[in-house]
Amino acid sequence: MGMSAGPDRLPVIAGVAQHDRRPDDPLGQPDPCAMIASALRAAAKDSGAGEPLLGRVQSLRVPRVLCWSYGDPGAQVAERLGLGPAETVSAHIGGDTPQLLVNDAAEAIARGELDVAAIAGAEALHTVSLARREGVELDWPGDDERQPTRTLGPDRPPTTPAEQSVGLFAPVSVYPLIENALRHRAGRTVEAHQRWLGELWSRFSGAAGENPHAWSRTVHSGSEIADASAQNRAVSFPYTKLMNANPLVDQAAALIVCSLQAAQEAGVPAERCVFLHAGAEASDEWFLSQRGELDASPAIRAAGRALLEAGGRDIDEVAHLDLYSCFPSAVQVAARELGLGSEPDRALTVTGGLAFAGGPGNNYVTHSIARMVEILRQQPGALGLTTGVGWYMTKHALGLMSGEPPRDGYRRADLGEVRDRPPRSAVVGEPARGTAEACTLLFERDGSASYGVATLLRDDGARALAKVSDPDSIALLIDEAFLGARARVDCPPGADAVLLAD
Repeated sequence: MGMSAGPDRLPVIAGVAQHDRRPDDPLGQPDPCAMIASALRAAAKDSGAGEPLLGRVQSLRVPRVLCWSYGDPGAQVAERLGLGPAETVSAHIGGDTPQLLVNDAAEAIARGELDVAAIAGAEALHTVSLARREGVELDWPGDDERQPTRTLGPDRPPTTPAEQSVGLFAPVSVYPLIENALRHRAGRTVEAHQRWLGELWSRFSGAAGENPHAWSRTVHSGSEIADASAQNRAVSFPYTKLMNANPLVDQAAALIVCSLQAAQEAGVPAERCVFLHAGAEASDEWFLSQRGELDASPAIRAAGRALLEAGGRDIDEVAHLDLYSCFPSAVQVAARELGLGSEPDRALTVTGGLAFAGGPGNNYVTHSIARMVEILRQQPGALGLTTGVGWYMTKHALGLMSGEPPRDGYRRADLGEVRDRPPRSAVVGEPARGTAEACTLLFERDGSASYGVATLLRDDGARALAKVSDPDSIALLIDEAFLGARARVDCPPGADAVLLAD
């Protein structure tokens, strides 16, 4: 666990910026690297120190851009800004990566290995999608032979061949599977849980309404979110479109992280600095099908405990939270594992979340940290906690910050993979009997059923995975009494599995 050697080495966020754009014409729009450069200039201005602080950046860190292919986007951004950083840093795909990049920079600053770092990213999928629809090519610079000096985080495939074979290869199929396991744990009916989800996500849309940087500031009622309609189609049981992250945005965000001494030397006013107190990272059993429980996260539990212990704080002392919110299940799991309970009535986001504030690829957490800094500048004695999630509740990064300095320097905990039991065996393509554990149903755009996925826990502890498409199996999936009941899977040759009550 890293810690600072003295008050001058305390890591602070000195400048933040967020930008968005909504062009009607894709041609002539700056590329994501230009968006990042613009956000960094704005973050330097926000610090009160301006270009002198930006010119001192030694480490330029860019979460991987998904909408456009670059070799080393950090190098391209540095060239456009006229910077000569000693290193460029990126991270492997995941919504946890901005927090990971911040935690790593803060630890290096606390150790005296770094004075000034910049963490910034951008996505322009709104413009890219518009160009595709109109059949035009974007004249943006792309790949070159350069690569970042360092790339952080594990580089592993997110799913197994068995998971892929039953349709568990995208967030829209995995997270609703977790959601239905949560419903069963809570003991709610399908209808009651749908209402509950609508109200939870309505609170997130309300937070977006108060966030000047949110992509959509429209406040939706619980019923508008929960009920499928022409404007809010069913995507995957139990999620409607408004419960999904919205990646079709053009957004950029930037943070300037430096030592307190560097901020003072650059002329950053004291009231602009927000102190980083602690950071933590951990990963769960990597593959979903091998986890003990689908709707639990031993890694978040352990990382949250380590983060708060490092900061010498309790979760009840944290005034502001932003829990990673690609889907409602991610929020519920994190809230329970952080000790907030299964039905927390406190605010869980400062942005509005990825459905409403915007889901810019890997870069959402750069936005949530920037928004948290804005709030903590106004409430310097308050604590803020941000979280990021990569892949399928697989890898996690957390950060704790305040307008006041930490009690015992900056501390960081990297816990690696956290397990609370040996990995389960996962079986597919063979008959099975067991207890129905989780399920989901994917829909076509016209509202018709595409396919369903069910998991059963066999008596020997293995998890059976099944993809189904026949009407009777699909009807059983959404039956009120399915989860927790005995069921069986038959596997006719050359066809999807068949699900039966047992």
